[in-house]
Amino acid sequence: MTTGARRRMGVEERREQLIAVALELFSQRSPEDVSIDDIASAAGISRPLVYHYFPGKHSLYEAAVRRAADELSARFVEPREGPLGARLQRVMTRYFDFVDEHGPGFTALMRGGSAAGSERATAVIDEVRRAAYGHILTHLGVRAPGPRLALVIRSWVGLAETTALTWLEDRSLPRAELELQLVHDFMALATVTAGYDEETAAVVRRVMAGEPADGPLAELASRLLVLVPQPS
Repeated sequence: MTTGARRRMGVEERREQLIAVALELFSQRSPEDVSIDDIASAAGISRPLVYHYFPGKHSLYEAAVRRAADELSARFVEPREGPLGARLQRVMTRYFDFVDEHGPGFTALMRGGSAAGSERATAVIDEVRRAAYGHILTHLGVRAPGPRLALVIRSWVGLAETTALTWLEDRSLPRAELELQLVHDFMALATVTAGYDEETAAVVRRVMAGEPADGPLAELASRLLVLVPQPS
């Protein structure tokens, strides 16, 4: 993100520019491989000027992580309208859009590293997970889940993260297939838990009652039914 000819910027405008430049570079390479000189060159300013706005790469990385985390959290925002399966599929499409656009940066964001080695950066990532958890609760229409339903949601958020990280390693599986599979994974986790927990069972019944015959969750039900032995 080279700015071309230099021009004077206000303090906030320059900080925003440097964060945007850092995000773009971190999306192309691991933060460990990006130097202050790289950021200064891409921004079209001198190295000392970068230090004028940020004390060092760690502080700039933390600001970039915060920006990326806010954007990633926003991918889970979806109007609470229509069948849950379609809503989750749209969320997963936006989630993988972010992963696709910010590959190395997403990996560094979720796995950390020497450049990311601050507790504040780690705390920001935990905020993303909590935000995703909260958005899913909203989609389910549940305010205070019991421990089993809470475990379903937290497990699924972690599964989405792991799936995205694994996909980035070689992209050998079709992205659209994984997005749909994660929607199915959510309901599969919930359905298994429903066998042990009435709260989760009630949620599953309510969700499936609102699913159209051609929706992604109805498709999962048809895929699973063929695995159940039929009485002879």
